[in-house]
Amino acid sequence: MKNSEITGLSKEELVVRIAEEKENLVKLKFAHTISAIENPTRITKVRKDIARLNTEMTKRNAESASETK
Repeated sequence: MKNSEITGLSKEELVVRIAEEKENLVKLKFAHTISAIENPTRITKVRKDIARLNTEMTKRNAESASETK
């Protein structure tokens, strides 16, 4: 997921995507524990996507907090 895609999402969509990606990460980790998955770098990619989404959410929360002051 690219940063341009992330910035285009609304706040509600960010929350939903974060939840989906976290669920996806749990499933990938579980599948990798049971038997090696075909491409283990997908786990790293999903973790980085979650971090990007969380960063955008934090940025938006900080902007909205500064606007209310």
